[in-house]
Amino acid sequence: MNSNALNTLGLCKKAGKLVTGFDAVVADIRNAAGVLVTSDLSEKTRKEITFHCDKHNRKLVELDCTMTDIQNVLNKKTGIIAVLDKGFFESITK
Repeated sequence: MNSNALNTLGLCKKAGKLVTGFDAVVADIRNAAGVLVTSDLSEKTRKEITFHCDKHNRKLVELDCTMTDIQNVLNKKTGIIAVLDKGFFESITK
């Protein structure tokens, strides 16, 4: 994953436009522009979040980074991130 996308994730966090973690993302998925998952997310969790994204018609994108990479940017180790702003989401996933 390029550093620009990771930097955008950091900006997104500062702007209050991120929700992290499975339960929080599922609870707020209706407000999400899209959902990001890390490459090292377990298959079981990936399957569950895919179900919720499909159910609520939300785009799911796998990032080319690990939970540790996300932890370095957000100070929280997580494999699932909902982006609440369409512009941020498009910038991260382009």
